[in-house]
Amino acid sequence: FPKTSVLLLRNLGYDITSIGEDNPSISDQSVMKIADAEQRLILTFDRDYGELIYKHNYKPPQGVIYLRLEKYSPEEPAMHVHELLTVLKIETERTLTVYDGLNVRQRRY
Repeated sequence: FPKTSVLLLRNLGYDITSIGEDNPSISDQSVMKIADAEQRLILTFDRDYGELIYKHNYKPPQGVIYLRLEKYSPEEPAMHVHELLTVLKIETERTLTVYDGLNVRQRRY
């Protein structure tokens, strides 16, 4: 997740932990364990989370937002996340949310 977006979300009042800052290069399974232990929503560009959730039974309680953006500025992911949470008011708990910049798809688990 771009550092600029992490900082922007923090400035908007979100309590953000950045794996890139704190634990670079850890496995997706380790990320999910941290998210579960700290009750955090996962924000990612990694498509593997869908497979981990539906094929390997990892169920992060706070959910996952997978951003499928092809091109974006460093602050754009933060603005999309902020819009999803505050304007669209999506439900994230036990839900995989896929957002491509135009469409939101959600699937509960």
